[in-house]
Amino acid sequence: EGSCQIGGVLATNAGGVAVLSYGNARALALGLEVVLANGDVWDGLRTLKKDNTGYDLRDLFVGSEGTLGVITAAALKLSPAPAEKATALVAVASPKDALALLRLAQAQAQSSLTAFEFWSRLAMQFALDFLPGTRDPFADIHPWYALIEISSGETGGRAAAQMEDLLVRGSEEGLVLDAVIAASIQHARDLWRLRESLSEAQKPAGGSIKHDISVPVARIPEFLDRAGPVVESICPGARPVPFGHFGDGNIHYNVTQPVGMARDAYIGMWHDMSHAVHALVASMGGSISAEHGIGRLKRDELPLHKSSVEMGLMRTIKAALDPHGILNPGRVV
Repeated sequence: EGSCQIGGVLATNAGGVAVLSYGNARALALGLEVVLANGDVWDGLRTLKKDNTGYDLRDLFVGSEGTLGVITAAALKLSPAPAEKATALVAVASPKDALALLRLAQAQAQSSLTAFEFWSRLAMQFALDFLPGTRDPFADIHPWYALIEISSGETGGRAAAQMEDLLVRGSEEGLVLDAVIAASIQHARDLWRLRESLSEAQKPAGGSIKHDISVPVARIPEFLDRAGPVVESICPGARPVPFGHFGDGNIHYNVTQPVGMARDAYIGMWHDMSHAVHALVASMGGSISAEHGIGRLKRDELPLHKSSVEMGLMRTIKAALDPHGILNPGRVV
């Protein structure tokens, strides 16, 4: 955040906290200009919504991590900035209750629901312990938290009214243990800072083995129930610190080292732990890379999660567009 460029956003098909409403970068790309490995320039800067004249080359380059061409220009779909936003941090008892609250929010707010994030108590504790200037918004300790944002193109308090209605209904159904509605823009920023700083907050707690995975939204509670024992079987005492984009099924399943364990010894378990977690993800119909791509780190593992036909197609495309392997070599395939 604050350092990315449009070409990189498109090359990685970047997501983020508002994918629930606006989609990934691919959904926002109308057209591209791309420099190919042989020096040719493809001018695909068309903005047509309907164009069935051949293969969709745009989608081929978006998310290719720079391995097929260099994106040098783009035509993007923009949305009007919301006139109002309402932000609330909600304490919930379990991921199952978070899922029920998400479904309720989708039913009540519909397209006005722009974000539904979540994190565990341990993630919250790391933020409180290691991030200067943070404080717990609640008087009591709770096991899970959901950060909800509702946006409106209208003024007059529509977003706030929708949020209040959601929280009242959630409380009546026993889904909301406690809630804090941001009273100002700065208050909302403070709540978002808790979420956006969670990865940074884990560093002082020791080594972290990270997994950027996604599963069907309805199976998030099941994944979290099953992933804990998987991690424990690899490294007893390791501490899962899950957080992420609950609304679109993307979980940053980071696992912090056990208390008192040497960092290097723990990081040495990266391969075994990641393979075990990724095997669980695959068995649930998920993805081992929801946002961060394949790069070098997951390149050797990719064939374990893609069919031979799919890997063959990707290698054929790579060979056709970059026969000498000069574009971002060693990545993806």
